[in-house]
Amino acid sequence: MSGPALHLAVEIDGDGTHPAAWRRAAHAPDRLLAPRRAAGLAAAAENAGFALITLDDGVLPPGTAPDPVGRIGAVERAAFVAASTSTIGIAPVVPVTYAEPFHVSSQLASLDHISAGRAGWVVTEEEHPEAARVWGRPQVADAAARARESRDGVEVARALWDSWEDDAVIRSVATSRYLDRDRLHYIDFTGETYAVKGPAIVPRPPQGQVVVLGRPDRVPAAHLDVALVEGRDPAAVAAAAAGAGTPRVFAEVEVALDTPDATGAERVADLERYAPWADRGRLRYVGSADGLVAVLGELSRHVEGVRLHPLVLDEDLAVLSRLVLPALSERRLVARPLPGTSLRSALGLERPANRFAAAAVQEETR
Repeated sequence: MSGPALHLAVEIDGDGTHPAAWRRAAHAPDRLLAPRRAAGLAAAAENAGFALITLDDGVLPPGTAPDPVGRIGAVERAAFVAASTSTIGIAPVVPVTYAEPFHVSSQLASLDHISAGRAGWVVTEEEHPEAARVWGRPQVADAAARARESRDGVEVARALWDSWEDDAVIRSVATSRYLDRDRLHYIDFTGETYAVKGPAIVPRPPQGQVVVLGRPDRVPAAHLDVALVEGRDPAAVAAAAAGAGTPRVFAEVEVALDTPDATGAERVADLERYAPWADRGRLRYVGSADGLVAVLGELSRHVEGVRLHPLVLDEDLAVLSRLVLPALSERRLVARPLPGTSLRSALGLERPANRFAAAAVQEETR
């Protein structure tokens, strides 16, 4: 028997999850074309029926010294993608280890407005020591300190998204009133390393709160809408999902699929000549499209979604679109987002009430 329908996400940044994936990529390695490439991949994922795309980020290219040319950030690429899509959720990967949470919250709120309520946020940590120098900040070296920065950063962002009530914007030309200052609020956050008073400089996101995804062992479950869990097999994923404590749980799965030109195993062997495929503790599937459909069907009994990390994006996304998503749709194992719905609605998440407005109502009823 099949399980409930899954929400499928796919990571579309770079050339693939293998560090040597660029050797099999079908495009020229030009960072200036990154937004246009991301838009094309996002459109393909949307047409295939994916619910969400994620775009990785970082001030440094993975494993390299600081890049003098620089990169186009994930949030900027996500904004470019939003204009060329209409239903798929868009979640940039943004660490707050060094970035200012006030600025991150503003960027993500703006993305939610641009995308008409389809924005998400994958919270991660910046582990490269060179990143501290790029930001001009002291290095956050140990895991506990990085987790603290992630926890505080999400707490600040969520509070700032609520610092404007939904009806704070008036836009009354006749009275020259455009903003109700009584519906703006100071958040007065004081953490171990910084303080933020607010309010935000961007109105509340259309979703109320941008959908926040992250690892529950790094960010408190109370701050997450979607937990990203790992495990080397479905049983390990099921155990991790059971203890996540979040409204939704997505499994992290790496895939290397058979293509018309080579099997998944052959493609992996080809890339392993140049660099090893790092073991991240995730479930890894190598094989046919039918086999992946079976694995996803098993996972649907334990999680609400899966984020796929293709070995080589250009090769695997085509197989996912042509063979895997149609087979899942035929078995009613994939939940396709509907036109006009927010990412929250697509994932079955309620739009949260504004904490300040709710507190005011409680005060009035006393």
